[in-house]
Amino acid sequence: MKTKKILTYILILIGGIFLGRWLSGDSGEHSDTVHNHAESGAQVWTCSMHPQIRQDKPGKCPLCAMDLIPLKTAGTAVEVTGSDEIMLSKEAVALADIQTAKAVRGNPVKDIRLYGTIQADERLSRSQTSHVNGRIEKLYVNFTGETVRQGQVIASVYSPELLTAQQELLEAVKISATQPDILSAAREKLRLLKLTDAQIAGIEQSGKASAQVDITANTGGIVVSMKVEQGDYAGQGTALFDLIDLSSVWAVFDAYETDLPCLKTGDRVEYTVQALPDKRFSGKITFINPVLDKTTRTAKIRVETSNAGMLLKPEMYATANVSASLKQYSDRIIVPKTAILWTGKRSIVYVKRPGSEAAVFKLREVELGVSLGDSYVILSGIAEGEEIVTNGVFAIDASMQLEGKQSMMNVETSPPTGSEHLTTAVQGLCEMCRERIEKAAKEIDGVISAGWDASTKQLHLHYDPSKTAPDSVLKAIAAAGHDTDRYRAGDSVYDALPECCKYRK
Repeated sequence: MKTKKILTYILILIGGIFLGRWLSGDSGEHSDTVHNHAESGAQVWTCSMHPQIRQDKPGKCPLCAMDLIPLKTAGTAVEVTGSDEIMLSKEAVALADIQTAKAVRGNPVKDIRLYGTIQADERLSRSQTSHVNGRIEKLYVNFTGETVRQGQVIASVYSPELLTAQQELLEAVKISATQPDILSAAREKLRLLKLTDAQIAGIEQSGKASAQVDITANTGGIVVSMKVEQGDYAGQGTALFDLIDLSSVWAVFDAYETDLPCLKTGDRVEYTVQALPDKRFSGKITFINPVLDKTTRTAKIRVETSNAGMLLKPEMYATANVSASLKQYSDRIIVPKTAILWTGKRSIVYVKRPGSEAAVFKLREVELGVSLGDSYVILSGIAEGEEIVTNGVFAIDASMQLEGKQSMMNVETSPPTGSEHLTTAVQGLCEMCRERIEKAAKEIDGVISAGWDASTKQLHLHYDPSKTAPDSVLKAIAAAGHDTDRYRAGDSVYDALPECCKYRK
């Protein structure tokens, strides 16, 4: 009986051990994984809430106690030493969808999109006037939009002046055998009153002066406005109606001042109108307004177009595309707009390090030329054949900012003339150590810049020798808890450091 109880207790104990290991997730496979990571030393662990934390093994964040997550795996032995460089793992490159392309030279062509309307050609606008004083007995043109042909009868007018001129013609016919000059003068007087030769010949043949005379149009076009009504009295020179010829029209577009240098008289423009989306019209730029509109900051661009089919009508909306060749920027580097990070003062691109299997990217400041819509002309900063990042630039720049390196918003300035440089060893392990060391150094009056490299344990210090000395800086760093090559940190200060910063063995 006692033996059975002992065996029962042993079985319960063994089962409890296996159950505990199963509940805690501690398997042999996990232990091997942790061991392999620790042996390789290639895995970097960080905190998702505090990215400045860097450790070579999993654990808890010393600031918030969250579980550390793997940051990246260094696939190669490439060492990134510059403050303007960063190396990303293959996983990070794939996750950020980073794409690169070779920088090439080309002759830039800027695509300009213009918006405007169809307008009547002002040079083809005419006014039909009355050439005699009289009363309009009948008006044959009655509404706007009506088409008038040259020579068409437009009105019948009673004019005492015209009646007198006809009677003078009939009297001159009677004495034409002895006084031919008087007949010629009478005919010329009627011609000046805009009667046609056929009308004059009809009066001579009939031998009667007509109280009402037909007036014919001396121009053709479409009536755009009526000036008189039937029964009105029209004086000599009075406009009866306004005409416009639409056989040729203007397409008038608004061009922004930034696009004006790319446009010139004689350039061919293709455009469409909303009413006829399946048809394309073209013409040449005949005029560019030299004065900008102070409100819209645009200038009027005029394009002449033949309108024989009368498809284009005034006030139609038009959209044009102009491909302007920029000869002043020929044979320049052209890069996609997605490759540029623009801060207002600086323009940044990232260039992949040549001859390296690892994804190492270097920050490069460039000078931008004219914008081509979806690309930029580069005036300086990039050489032909360099591999630049065209997609995922923000992801690279964000990684640079998290690591405290140069980035779009973080500029590293060169030390002023007269400063001195010191390189010295300072002990530490992680990003928290770097922040603590650099902060202690920069708090000393006279320190211009301080940068600590966790991989080499070297502090690069620029300082003004007239204000401070290296000893003062190194003492301040030791007081913050980090041993230097001259001073050792106190045990109490060192013991107060977080566990990830304990560099002494």
